[in-house]
Amino acid sequence: MFMSNMPKSIARRHFLRGLGAVVALPLLESIPTVVASSGAGAASGPGGLPKRLAFLYVPNGVHMPDWTPAYEGALTDLPPILQPLAPFKRDMLVLSGLTHDKGRANGDGPGDHARAAASWLTGSQALKSEGSQIRAGVSADQIAADAVGRYTRLPSLEIGAEPGRQAGKCDSGYSCAYSNNISWRNDSTAMAKEIHPRALFERMFGGGMDREKAEGLARRLRQQRSLLDFVHEDAKALGRKVSGSDRQKLEEYLAAVREIEQRVERSEREASQPPAGIPEISLPEGVPGSYEEHLRLLGDMLVLAFQTDTTRVATFMFANEGSNKAYPFIGVKDGHHTLSHHENDREKQARISRINQFHTRQLAYLLDRLHRVPEGEGTLLDQCMIVYGSSISDGNRHNHDDLPVAVFGSGGGSLLTGRHIRYPQETPMCNLFLSLLDRMGSSVERFGDSTGQLRYLEG
Repeated sequence: MFMSNMPKSIARRHFLRGLGAVVALPLLESIPTVVASSGAGAASGPGGLPKRLAFLYVPNGVHMPDWTPAYEGALTDLPPILQPLAPFKRDMLVLSGLTHDKGRANGDGPGDHARAAASWLTGSQALKSEGSQIRAGVSADQIAADAVGRYTRLPSLEIGAEPGRQAGKCDSGYSCAYSNNISWRNDSTAMAKEIHPRALFERMFGGGMDREKAEGLARRLRQQRSLLDFVHEDAKALGRKVSGSDRQKLEEYLAAVREIEQRVERSEREASQPPAGIPEISLPEGVPGSYEEHLRLLGDMLVLAFQTDTTRVATFMFANEGSNKAYPFIGVKDGHHTLSHHENDREKQARISRINQFHTRQLAYLLDRLHRVPEGEGTLLDQCMIVYGSSISDGNRHNHDDLPVAVFGSGGGSLLTGRHIRYPQETPMCNLFLSLLDRMGSSVERFGDSTGQLRYLEG
């Protein structure tokens, strides 16, 4: 019931297998697991449950007056952009005053968007180059993956909803690799994000060697069968061995996998149809015509990856830095980047706020899905640390101080949530990342331009 070529540390995990398919299972009380021993110490919460870490990025900054809570301390009334997150204000930390100095020019001239994305998870000054000589730094997610990735099928997951190039000029002499990625394996290698739902689905559930995966997918498409058809016998046998409550949990989980598979299939059928009202936009093959559905489909797969311990580390770019995507479906026909240069025009600022609130609605959807998954004595969200924000504050000023940052989930009880904390100006954003890496079991003592771990996260 497991893949023979998996790392020994996860060989005792339970999977459903079939031709070109491997479906990792959620935690079932009837089945002994190695969770407690495979993520011991800081990387585990109460009961040995693994902690998960995700970084969600939005471009072009936000309209800060509509983002920042009026008072420090307990979150009560939320400002407009955070309003969609009201059901999760007890699970939220809003952190003001954090800065990314390496997003600034520091003598390199224009290019704030490229530097913003490149520095967000690295805390490094990007080398101004359009060619092969790119340099950023190892990102926080990859340091976390080095600490816990050996316990999971996938060390990390990199996803995004907007395609991007890995070379060429995108921003004032900076390579497109900087604007289009936030995850970096090393100084010169970006971890390219996956935007296609089918490719992500197959990466998560395709089993065996590459040839077996391809054969399994080809057969499923040719016979119009579900991936679950190929693991049916394994699922049936397992259902006879587990408790009634676990059998129900298994059935609900497999139904969720099938529902996502059907949505992937639907997006492939609709991919050739342009979005209503904007026929000039051509979508990448297999990408849903609805941007909202695209974000939610990717988010649902991220939840499944965390639920099944397929990975414990993920990054998710809602759009590339500097994106000029229009949002006509919420009444904003202007390009996002163009609009971000608002020159203090109140009508433009209101439209920016509307885009920002659209993004937080998608975040609220993701948080709700995490909250609905029981784990231990709480929920999957309780074991998570979800960092959401941007590496630009005000898109008009292109400033990299007092950034919009929020963290969701208590990381297994290691964060005291439900608060707004204001730090002194110029407090390095990397102090936050250093603190979260420590909770993931990383032994790094310094990260980027950190000056120490971020205070007050525990209360």
